[in-house]
Amino acid sequence: MAYGDIMSSTELEGILTFLRNAEQLKNTIRSAVTSDGRHESAAEHTWRLCLMVLIFEKDYPKINILKLLKICIIHDLGEAINGDISAVNQVQGVDKGVEERKDLKQLIEPLFSELQNEILSLWDEYENASSSEALLAKAFDKIETLLQHTQGKNHENIDYRFNLNYGKKYTDFDELTSNLRAIIDKDTRQRLAEKDGTI
Repeated sequence: MAYGDIMSSTELEGILTFLRNAEQLKNTIRSAVTSDGRHESAAEHTWRLCLMVLIFEKDYPKINILKLLKICIIHDLGEAINGDISAVNQVQGVDKGVEERKDLKQLIEPLFSELQNEILSLWDEYENASSSEALLAKAFDKIETLLQHTQGKNHENIDYRFNLNYGKKYTDFDELTSNLRAIIDKDTRQRLAEKDGTI
């Protein structure tokens, strides 16, 4: 099928099957905790990541914002199959991306080939940080995660020291992302001091 053509019933059924399966991202729990103390879903993380793109759109006139939003929407989509592995729990030497790409391919299987190729291409671009849009998506992804860790009603075992170095190579994307990171790091240090009882 070519874009612009009217979709057949089979293609529409395939899209509905994909959307039904993608719904599992709402049930995919992350390690981050919301401000009321429950674990957030991967879908909730993705929502606020996209909201950040919307808020900062005018600061990035040279970035293809539609492409950036597409990358953000699909960056964790493969987690609908086998869940999320937090950065703290990732095993050294194991490529999380290989498994997540395999899961994404399974998830998009019901879609017609042009859509499959587009989604997989955007995911690969993100995974390989191969464009300005992908690099900015990674920066905002890390910033959103760190922001949640500073406002969540966190469990005692949260490692705020890990957060102070997490994703720094991406959050140093530019001055804006570095400045956002600096503010969040200040909040992280505050949470760490509260946890350690030093304030």
